[in-house]
Amino acid sequence: MKEGSTGGTSNGSSGELPENLFDRVQARVAEAAFALDRRASASRPKSHRRRPSLATVSEGSPRSPEEVLAEQSLRRVFRDLGVSYRRFRKQTGTPLTPGLRDAAYNFRAEPSLTTLVAVAAFLDELDLLS
Repeated sequence: MKEGSTGGTSNGSSGELPENLFDRVQARVAEAAFALDRRASASRPKSHRRRPSLATVSEGSPRSPEEVLAEQSLRRVFRDLGVSYRRFRKQTGTPLTPGLRDAAYNFRAEPSLTTLVAVAAFLDELDLLS
């Protein structure tokens, strides 16, 4: 496919980007989780603090803070991918990538790392995941 795009057997010369798409998406989700967790734990004036119980309860089924953080992280990466794709389409004038809309609908219906990787696969083909 792409020559020289991955290091192949280089043992840590750069070490920044995992080669596998699943690993790259998982790394993005982990970065988003870290940023969200850091933001949530930052000190704010009392008047600007949120009530934690509102963020952790949805429609009568209580969820753990870890579950809420995981879903927020997935959604943040999904939103960032969408912004990149819309910017790419605006700059290039290319039509919608076949199958991407269905993958996005699947992610929205069931947010998970697997469905997010399916969306990212379309963007990786367009070299938008750098």
